[in-house]
Amino acid sequence: MPILIQQLLKKGLLDKEKAASLEYEVKNSGKKEEEVILEKQLVSEVVLFALKGEELKIPFKEDVPAEEVSLTLLEMIPEESAKYYKMIPLVKGDDFLEVGMVYPEDLRAQEALKFLSRQGKFTCRIFLITLTTFNNLLKQYRTLRGEVKKALEELETELKVEKVEQTPTKPTEFERLVEEAPISKVVAVILRHAVEGGASDIHIEPTRDKLRIRFRLDGVLHSSILMPLRIHPAVIARIKILSNLKIDETRIPQDGRFSTKVDDKEIDFRVSTFPTALGEKVALRILDPAEGLKSFEDLGLEGRNFKVVKEAIEKPYGLILSTGPTGSGKTTTLYAILNILNKEGVNIVTLEDPIEYFVEGINQSQIKPEIGYDFATGLRHILRQDPNIIMVGEIRDQETANLATHAALTGHIVLSTLHTNDALGVIPRLVDLGVEPFLISPTLSVALAQRLVRKLCPFCKKKVVPPKKIKDLISKELASLPLIVKKDIPFSLQDIFVFEPVGCKKCNFKGYSGRIAVFEVLSMTSQLSETILKDLSENKIFEEAKRQGMSTMIQDGILKALAGVTSIEEVLRVTKER
Repeated sequence: MPILIQQLLKKGLLDKEKAASLEYEVKNSGKKEEEVILEKQLVSEVVLFALKGEELKIPFKEDVPAEEVSLTLLEMIPEESAKYYKMIPLVKGDDFLEVGMVYPEDLRAQEALKFLSRQGKFTCRIFLITLTTFNNLLKQYRTLRGEVKKALEELETELKVEKVEQTPTKPTEFERLVEEAPISKVVAVILRHAVEGGASDIHIEPTRDKLRIRFRLDGVLHSSILMPLRIHPAVIARIKILSNLKIDETRIPQDGRFSTKVDDKEIDFRVSTFPTALGEKVALRILDPAEGLKSFEDLGLEGRNFKVVKEAIEKPYGLILSTGPTGSGKTTTLYAILNILNKEGVNIVTLEDPIEYFVEGINQSQIKPEIGYDFATGLRHILRQDPNIIMVGEIRDQETANLATHAALTGHIVLSTLHTNDALGVIPRLVDLGVEPFLISPTLSVALAQRLVRKLCPFCKKKVVPPKKIKDLISKELASLPLIVKKDIPFSLQDIFVFEPVGCKKCNFKGYSGRIAVFEVLSMTSQLSETILKDLSENKIFEEAKRQGMSTMIQDGILKALAGVTSIEEVLRVTKER
């Protein structure tokens, strides 16, 4: 019987039947016993490796902070060897090297380490580390600064050999330079690190003396790396080549897109160039289909809001409007709805500017106003395509508003976005756009307003009692919360606690990880229909919204803050503008 399974059995952490089952799987799967035990989640990784350390009489290091292992230190063991033998340098002394190993009992790994120690003239001190620690440290081989530095060194070498000026006079020579390995590698490294780091956007912008790269993480821009300004033209040109844009056009903005594989995933990048006083800036929006197509639960749509939206999309026709400022996640919400509606028996056609995510089974069309193909023109033609469901990127003029309304009236589900501060503002805005009030009630199914808040890191958030001012604000909003919402709250409202960001290795010491939306959802009812025909003031609409049990965005946000999903500061930040 494998040694770790024996030890778990001896300590009473496994019964005989389970131990026999694991032993059989280890023998027949070709996997190591550690992998099999951890896959079954029978004990924690730390407990398992502590046990292994005792058995092998090798000291166990439970955790090694990645920031303590420098790129210079990692060079003591080549990346390929580290990956293959699951061993990694931890600490360098004058004549010794501490090495972390996942499988120190592996004879091949021991031989490889002896060879490397003879080559490097150091003695080894072996420590046992977990697979998780090893994988975290392995990422250090691929730090953004380290990889860009290597690629830039290659570029410098090539420039010296070829004696090519920074801005070559021959366009063909310049194109050759930006197509070749070093500059392509610089761009590829930037793209991959942005995707792996969970960024939504990349900004490549010239300053007076450097080329600055910034990533947008959870809605906030962070400087990631500074590079020599002399490579700016080549980096911009490489991105233009990928996006099929004009390399020699630097005076006016250009838009494009391209797709590439990052870690075996197909990722789309939407590209926008913009001339500035210091040279061209490029902004890239990262469009990961796996991230873009979210479920309602992932979006933060729950309780009464979830129920109302679900009922609206189950109707055979009607207008579903998502509203909020730019970058509030409106399109992502519409994609989530489309994903539910996307079935074999229906024809879905979209008009988008731009197409955010390509979805299998949906007919997506990119509008081109410069040639006269705008939302209104597209909508007129869509109706000849025998659609069941239509998505229009945005209702921004009278003609589009009227066409969308009439499409909903004639038996289609129509999804679109609108720019208003809240759900209540949707009805007056439609009237401003020329839609007759008597057409709104039979066509509008639901209006959703939303904002994005950062989610607290679940590993380090801290529960605290809020200051009196915040506590009073929370109490006031909870007091006016509709009963239908109150009865579904899964936690007590008697003692008010909120959560604060702290910061840990899991969230890169930011305290936040990911984003979620706060919503308010207004549903069309017979009472609201009467209100629209009698009095279009927002006060009257708000009275009906309260009667139907609508919680406001700040109330939805406060409930998420009390549940520990986000912080109260985040909720106030995104709702105070209203």
